[in-house]
Amino acid sequence: QVQLVESGGGLVQAGESLRLSCAASGNIFSINAMGWYRQGPGKQRELLAGISSGGETNYVDSVKGRFTISIDNAKNTVYLQMNSLKPEDTAVYYCAAGVYSGGRYVFNAWGQGTQVTVSS
Repeated sequence: QVQLVESGGGLVQAGESLRLSCAASGNIFSINAMGWYRQGPGKQRELLAGISSGGETNYVDSVKGRFTISIDNAKNTVYLQMNSLKPEDTAVYYCAAGVYSGGRYVFNAWGQGTQVTVSS
């Protein structure tokens, strides 16, 4: 069992930056990957970025070059640095944890989400 708590969301203007945090607790040993999802108004949940224990990262095209996922193992915390934010980035952002194998993520733990709103 892994518990995840997101933080760092808020209201920012287009072009500004924001860093989200996700603190993990519980059976941390059982996971080797973490990721960030988002769900915009009227849209399905979308995987944005993932990172494996080996440091391999993957990003969806819409955020590639703007968002960076990283891990602080000492704090059991995953971060999502978001730069050059756009209004279309507005969504609830969710942290996830699980395993990475064969080029795919299989997440089995989810946070409750943090709201990110980007204004023009």
